[in-house]
Amino acid sequence: MLRSFELCEPTSVAEASVLLARHGDTARIYAGGTELILAMKEGLIHYDHLVNVKTIPGLAGVRLDGGALRIGAATPHRVLERDPIVRERFPAVARMETDVANVRVREVGTLGGNLCFAEPHADPGALLQVFDATVRIEKKGGGRTIPLAELFVGPFETCLEGDELVTEIVVPPLPGHSAAAYLKFGFLERPSVGVGVAVTLDDGRVADARIAVGSVGPVPRRMREAEARLKDKAIAESVAALPEAARIAARAAEAITDLHGSAEYKEHLVGVLLRRAWEQALAAVDGRAGR
Repeated sequence: MLRSFELCEPTSVAEASVLLARHGDTARIYAGGTELILAMKEGLIHYDHLVNVKTIPGLAGVRLDGGALRIGAATPHRVLERDPIVRERFPAVARMETDVANVRVREVGTLGGNLCFAEPHADPGALLQVFDATVRIEKKGGGRTIPLAELFVGPFETCLEGDELVTEIVVPPLPGHSAAAYLKFGFLERPSVGVGVAVTLDDGRVADARIAVGSVGPVPRRMREAEARLKDKAIAESVAALPEAARIAARAAEAITDLHGSAEYKEHLVGVLLRRAWEQALAAVDGRAGR
């Protein structure tokens, strides 16, 4: 049963910050509630005050700024899935959003809410890291910008202070002759394993490689040691190096046995998905070059 609570509806980031500071641990940001309300209904958590950030003007929307995609934290997944700018300039992000949970969740759930809830089995936190995405964090009287990877501290835990809220996610464009891909496996609506990659080609060689793994360990992570095994190689050599890169990534992901599968099973899937995502990204680069 869902216990009673007060729904606060601030009209500015500063007001929301004041409310969070005033109510302390009895308050939580409400940005769609697809995760939060379910957990409260199940009696797993309870807050006396929910601060609805969807009432704050300017906290939702998508725009391009110097090639970078700027996403308001209260932007629903469904908007990102359908937005023509995202579909054209960041197709991997649009495809990932198309497969987040289900239609009901995508209609009301927000990107900022997804990231800040820090559910280990989620999609955006992995893919956005291969774009070197950053998040803007604000409170009354100040703000800071951090790499997305630094937002995640542990399962359901972020680096946010009690009076802070994420206001924007910034996704820089990939270099020229690049493409990204994200693949996942799951037998439920939550992914068991998710792997994001980005590849940049230059004269038939891999100039840059980016890999991120999510839903395997406590937080989504960039796999820089694995990336190094694929960089500065001919395309065929990079494909041949994928098994070694996969072993490194699987180990670095700190796989956890849970209801989604054993640690060994997840590590195996990291290798399978990395190979497929890498080949998909390579094909996408070739496709763009042929336009």
